[in-house]
Amino acid sequence: MTQISVERKHSLGREAARAKAEALVERLTREYDLKANWQGDRVDVSRSGANGSVHIGEDTIRVELKLGMMLSMMSGSIKGEIERALDKALA
Repeated sequence: MTQISVERKHSLGREAARAKAEALVERLTREYDLKANWQGDRVDVSRSGANGSVHIGEDTIRVELKLGMMLSMMSGSIKGEIERALDKALA
């Protein structure tokens, strides 16, 4: 298994960051056939070969993702996509 961890600081406050995270998670669930389960300020995401979570804090958003063997070969591009999506969502 490959572990991906991406954290970004923000100055939006928890509520605004959560709203942006909700929109991002909704888009990613459609594009990548993810299942999302919100629990407070954390959303757990999963699909075949991958599972993880997004944690929304007062001044940070952290994405943790574990990839199975098949997806681990694409971990670099997956991490890059997560970083770009977060940067765009928090801009």
